[in-house]
Amino acid sequence: MTGTPAPGAVIPALPSGSRRWQHEPVIDTGAGQDPYLAHRRLLFATAYRMLGSVTEAEDVLQDAWLKWSTTDRDAISHPKAYLVRTVTNLSLNRLTSARATRETYVGPWLPEPLLTSPDIASEAELADSVSTAMLVVLETLSPVERAVFLLREVFGYSHSEIAETLERPEPTVRQIAHRARAHVQARRPRFDADPDRRRQITTQFLDACAGGDLNAMMELLAPDVTAWSDGGGKVTAARRPLHGIDRVARWLLGFLAKPELADLTMEPAVINGELGILATLGGHTVGVLSFDIGDGRIHNLRFQVNPDKLGGLTPDNSLALPEAFKPGAIPAGPQVAARHPGPPRTVACDADGALDGAE
Repeated sequence: MTGTPAPGAVIPALPSGSRRWQHEPVIDTGAGQDPYLAHRRLLFATAYRMLGSVTEAEDVLQDAWLKWSTTDRDAISHPKAYLVRTVTNLSLNRLTSARATRETYVGPWLPEPLLTSPDIASEAELADSVSTAMLVVLETLSPVERAVFLLREVFGYSHSEIAETLERPEPTVRQIAHRARAHVQARRPRFDADPDRRRQITTQFLDACAGGDLNAMMELLAPDVTAWSDGGGKVTAARRPLHGIDRVARWLLGFLAKPELADLTMEPAVINGELGILATLGGHTVGVLSFDIGDGRIHNLRFQVNPDKLGGLTPDNSLALPEAFKPGAIPAGPQVAARHPGPPRTVACDADGALDGAE
């Protein structure tokens, strides 16, 4: 395995800086800008958190654009509210049908990972709202509960605004919001959020992987550790969750010791608002690892290796926009040296929680 930081190397602190997207094209933000483009980050943020899928979020935005492009703009007094309502309802429809598909999914289903900026990792509430652990919890809500929870708790819409968006009575929305909030609070993981400790454990984890050190790996894992791997039946992955220190550690190191993974590169990356690990092979992203840390140990490991779910990990991937509204060329971002931890690879996120994982 190549590209793993040298033993003892410390992953640098996440850099601070502009909240603008590293790969965001410069576009007109004046009064003449189309409202769809002006609010596209917010729309993607809404769809992604609703669906837990970059691909499906892109599809929803495309459908929203098609509807928007045929709408009488003069009849819409509040374009932003109209677009959010459109994306929310399109996401609801797609999520309702997706739930049936996920029931027959091969192995554990995990959300599609998304590279996000260091800035969101420093904003605890924003990082939590898009973390892999939170997206997994959101999967346990009904589609309507999920929509109400996100619009209220993440994006700050009032109950009356949500009622108008979902075309439901306000008292009903209040009841749904209360029920969804209680459900999430009861299931939301509560783990350490200290970024320095997370960097230290990530460094130690990479050291153990690089050296195939079983004892070191076992020292990092909590007694109740569980590992999920999502291969979707398309690549090799455990089809059931693995439990316990010994089983998880031996499975992980055994997997990494396969001859076909000799040239695997593992590097730190900010994934869904938290420091995780990005794996590449032959220049292609082949997987992502996210984890929860509590009391200085790793409690949950989530491996996303389904190739159909790795589209949000390509910084220069662009959302499918109509040709007439495609921005200019996207400048290339800085690359991480293969054999050094370097600054984590990122795609940025706005301070208001708006994501755009495909730019």
